[in-house]
Amino acid sequence: MKTATATAPGHPMDELKNRLRLILNVIPPGSNVYYIDYPVYSNGGDLLIMKGTEAFFKENGIRVRARYSAFDFPDGLSVPKDHIIVLQGGGNFGDLYPVHQKLRERVVAGYPKHRIVILPQTIHYKDVREFDRTADILNRHRDVHLYVRDTLSLDMARDKFRRCNVYLSPDMAHQLWPIRGGSEPERELLRFMRTDIEKTAGQERLTDGRAGDDLDWATLYSRTEQRSIRVFGDVLRFSRGKLPMGKIWSKYSDRLVSKAVDRFALYRTVQTSRLHGHILSCLMDKPNVLFDNAYGKNGRYYRTWTQGIASAKLAAEQAGMQSGGMA
Repeated sequence: MKTATATAPGHPMDELKNRLRLILNVIPPGSNVYYIDYPVYSNGGDLLIMKGTEAFFKENGIRVRARYSAFDFPDGLSVPKDHIIVLQGGGNFGDLYPVHQKLRERVVAGYPKHRIVILPQTIHYKDVREFDRTADILNRHRDVHLYVRDTLSLDMARDKFRRCNVYLSPDMAHQLWPIRGGSEPERELLRFMRTDIEKTAGQERLTDGRAGDDLDWATLYSRTEQRSIRVFGDVLRFSRGKLPMGKIWSKYSDRLVSKAVDRFALYRTVQTSRLHGHILSCLMDKPNVLFDNAYGKNGRYYRTWTQGIASAKLAAEQAGMQSGGMA
């Protein structure tokens, strides 16, 4: 992955990257932190978030004293009192991805005297009872700081988490701006569409019918790479934090992110229902059309943060403009 050194002055992506600096009000430069729930799986969007988070730490002199994934966070871990516990951002706050949510709640419940910072998340619950249960855990803590990625999540969090400090922030991957691909585009269109539980019904009918290549994170990475990722997870689960796998995974995940960048660089335009297909395209200043996911996360993010980017469009709005109105 290559970062460019110069961009047009006043680009909206500069503003989004700079807005992340507001997190320094809660994690001051030079802080000591434990970084929890970093991704060890093949979702390239979460890997981009991790790389952005690590770049943010490095730029601001924030010292990561320990890193743990959902596989190897040990019971009874002793964390120095003056260290801040920082939890990975993303789109898994709620009841769709219980492994990560239960780890988050376990950390909040287990460290009542530490500052806990949850980096930018989207909130989604199918069951309000689960939302209430999470609220009961978070509201018992006096020093939780939750960053959310859209205004609906902000309203939901402020309503439920009344003892928490809640803030609006763009995704941590914006720290990677700008990214330059290693080659000039050779192909016209990449359709990077979800194939998982957040896929919308009939999303294939939403695209404009142009010929293009179809990918998702699961098909971007080879079977060998998928198998290697599972081995990393198995080793971490077995070691329970006793083996120094973090540095090895960091280098391997650099390769996975670079593969995504190189693949996106091959195309002139991108259609995507992956939020980080959209964000990666924006980081590369590549024309892209964003389609929503099953519960509206993508559209909310676009309207909150990226609608001012000239190269980015929201599919519903495009359809509305083509029909003479606004969808």
